[in-house]
Amino acid sequence: MKKSAYLEGAAHLKVTKVGLKAFGQVGEFIKPTTRFIQIFGRFAGKARLQISTAQLQTLLEGKEIPVDLNLDNGYVILSTEKGGVLGLGFLINGRLRSQLPRKEIRTAMLLKNS
Repeated sequence: MKKSAYLEGAAHLKVTKVGLKAFGQVGEFIKPTTRFIQIFGRFAGKARLQISTAQLQTLLEGKEIPVDLNLDNGYVILSTEKGGVLGLGFLINGRLRSQLPRKEIRTAMLLKNS
């Protein structure tokens, strides 16, 4: 790839931004990005919920699951039974909704964690 024509064609381009977007504003909430959570979520000590494969399937079907957490409404880090971080869920009034990425990525997550 060192002498690739693609690299020669792109040599004049300049980098304008570097980094990882960590948060965005969604309504009244500050929402961490999925990539940020997948990288750093394993270090979180609060607002983290371990879900089973059956619960993941329910969320991926677009349904909510009831949870009994002593947390305020807002975003929750979803992890697998094996400890892997999937992404985010949104907790409101004891009901959890999926905030996981696009459907094709969701399906891959389910297959990987079953």
